[in-house]
Amino acid sequence: MKTLLLVGGDLCERTAKLLDPAHWKCIGLRRSRVQPIGENTISWRQADLLNPESLSFLGTDEFSGLTHILYAPSPDSRTMDQYAGVYSQGLPRLLGSLPPGTLDRLQRCVLVGSSAVWSPSDDWVDENTPVQQTNFRGNSILEAEATLHALLPPGTGVALRLSGLYGPGRLKLLEGLQAGTITAPDGPGHWANRIHIDDAAKACAHLLTISDPQPLYIGTDDCPMPTAELYDALAQLIGASLPARQLRAPSGKRLSNARLRASGWTPAWPNALEGYAAQCGVTLDQYPAAIRS
Repeated sequence: MKTLLLVGGDLCERTAKLLDPAHWKCIGLRRSRVQPIGENTISWRQADLLNPESLSFLGTDEFSGLTHILYAPSPDSRTMDQYAGVYSQGLPRLLGSLPPGTLDRLQRCVLVGSSAVWSPSDDWVDENTPVQQTNFRGNSILEAEATLHALLPPGTGVALRLSGLYGPGRLKLLEGLQAGTITAPDGPGHWANRIHIDDAAKACAHLLTISDPQPLYIGTDDCPMPTAELYDALAQLIGASLPARQLRAPSGKRLSNARLRASGWTPAWPNALEGYAAQCGVTLDQYPAAIRS
């Protein structure tokens, strides 16, 4: 029996459902109190990464047999304090709260961050592309990754940098297009990268269990698109007016998932347009070739 500590919400829940309960005991940490429900695969505990005292129970014998960690926190807001609190300060705070010797016995710790660490680029971006240390979001994630690899034995810590998540409960883009409140960026250097929440969970479960992982992976689908093209296609998909375009400085990059795919992961939704269409209950073959291509 493996014991997995999950730190986060929706992504952690979806990951736990992919693991065989006969072989995995799952304990989850969330800021808000979670009411027990039937068939729940996770035993939830209330804890706040920004409050060290709320993590004190992690030092008990119950957690001395911990074998795996999925660290996928969600900052309350895009502020420096929140990002530092859950990443650069939160991860070492969590690991330091565990019983002595636990880190030496850990088999895997997967840290979920984001692609915010890279600057805009029209070239393909992979795990070897130099990062940009100019914004607090990226800096906090990079500091957490450095902590991960410094505190854990080689091969134990794995960082997963996800692109934009979409799926059930994550359809604000479609809502904004329908309402006409979203403008599309115009000019070069605007790329949209997406990954379905279920494919992201599949990547987390995969990285928790594979042998000899690389220290870093990008989690994204197969088809980065110019942002304006994605917005136009989605607007047509839901029958909304095409969004207005606004000239903006470059803000995107083309992410490659080649390393994650080579490790054995395959997305169920390799193209975000197909994934969004499924959320709308339609298929792309109902629409012009311009949308499907």
